[in-house]
Amino acid sequence: MQKSFISKMLLVMVLCLACVASTFGQKKFSPTSYISEHKNVAQQLMRETGVPASVILAVAIHESAYGNSRIARYLNNHFGIKGKNNSKKIKSAYKGYSSVMDSYNDFVQLLKRRKKTAHLFDTYAHKNCKAWVEGIARSGYSQTKTWKNHVLGTISRYKLDQYDQI
Repeated sequence: MQKSFISKMLLVMVLCLACVASTFGQKKFSPTSYISEHKNVAQQLMRETGVPASVILAVAIHESAYGNSRIARYLNNHFGIKGKNNSKKIKSAYKGYSSVMDSYNDFVQLLKRRKKTAHLFDTYAHKNCKAWVEGIARSGYSQTKTWKNHVLGTISRYKLDQYDQI
């Protein structure tokens, strides 16, 4: 009887530890915690490149489900950029990064490299987030027809344009 009780208690303890490890092992972001954690990176990139912080944050939020998607968690890819990765954890056609900062930097560099978006840097000020989103959408960044509306809606919903102030 006592041996059975001890076995059950050990099982309960193992299950509790597994739950704690899975809960705290990987950070789960809420919309506000994601914005709070990543707004400074977006603002730094805005100051360096001119891409509005609101656009950077909104695209990252949309593409990574607030940093909770599999590619964000396992590959640090917050923008859905395709490419090679060396992940042993997931099989994916998406690019892997050593850090979230690398993912954010690559997104901005991608916009600079692509002919269809390079002109945005000379054409629009960092305060014109709507023009930036429309330009990125026209460039074919996403194949989804509602992408532009989702990103603009995210900017509006979370008042991300407040981060476009230098």
